[in-house]
Amino acid sequence: MQPGPHNAITDVPGILVGQVERTDPPYLTGTTVVYTPGTAVAGVDVRGGAPGTRETDLLSPVNSNAGVNAIVLTGGSAFGLDTAGSVMRWLEERAEGVRCGPGDHDVVPIVPTAVIFDLGRGGDFTARPEPAWGADAIAAATDGPVALGNHGAGAGARARSLKGGVGSASVRLDDGTTVGALVIVNAAGSAIDADGNLYGARLGLGTEFAHLRTPVEAPPPAAPGRNLIPGPPMNTVIAVVATDVPLDKAAAQRMAMVAHDGLARSIDPIHTLVDGDSIFALSTAPADAPRLTVTDTAALAQLEAVYAAGARTLGRAIVHAMLNAESVDTPAGAIPSYRDAFPSAFRTD
Repeated sequence: MQPGPHNAITDVPGILVGQVERTDPPYLTGTTVVYTPGTAVAGVDVRGGAPGTRETDLLSPVNSNAGVNAIVLTGGSAFGLDTAGSVMRWLEERAEGVRCGPGDHDVVPIVPTAVIFDLGRGGDFTARPEPAWGADAIAAATDGPVALGNHGAGAGARARSLKGGVGSASVRLDDGTTVGALVIVNAAGSAIDADGNLYGARLGLGTEFAHLRTPVEAPPPAAPGRNLIPGPPMNTVIAVVATDVPLDKAAAQRMAMVAHDGLARSIDPIHTLVDGDSIFALSTAPADAPRLTVTDTAALAQLEAVYAAGARTLGRAIVHAMLNAESVDTPAGAIPSYRDAFPSAFRTD
């Protein structure tokens, strides 16, 4: 198995990604939109103890909604949920959504959303995503390479003592289908072990992370007050995994559930009471394609292959987020990137 051409979620047919961010003080936040122009069957699994989400209940296999038009991942904590409204209006203008009447634009777009806590990271609690950022992000969506690190919802993200960000990865399976992942790494837990090694690097495909080695530098301490508010840290890892394998809603939900294994392999601890860890899963296969279901014993081998690939690809995406993040200076102190904290981790031979 090999990564797709972009090694990103956009290698999955039918997936586009657009991002908007502001990093000029006092801003350090942004919005990422995963757009599915042909709609996609979706599932979700929320395991963090402090989630911020919108339109997740309708993704349950027991509910009637057939698919989604876009997924929004955004900074701004619960305030960031407002960005989904402008995504809906953008889709409505293009008559994309659940048809509810005879008019050309009588539609209700389905836009599930999840947020990270990055309030105050740039120095001002009110410097957060504006509602219009969602529309700006989806308008910029393409099926090309995904900007990683300090972009979109990853602009203000951090993983304990290090700068986090947006990461993505993909894999082409032996049968020609594709699995991709996009993640916003903003964890209370750590992406590195006690020696400074990235946990998820062992999941690399071929020589993907062969340029990494155990660094000699000591890991930086977790800075107190890094959220500019008193009390425990507030964080969250949010992600989308996607495939062009035709899944029904139950199978998509199971894909989201198994993908959490990718988080557990790459971040420690995970699913804490101060994280809102949430993963969406998308199947972009054509609407008329026969769907695989978890109750079909003949489909189990293919489903297990897709699920395992989703978890591993998400773990790889976390590594790419950390490797592409850039150090930032904030009023609460500098947040070093992995590259700046561990320069000896990168082979030069």
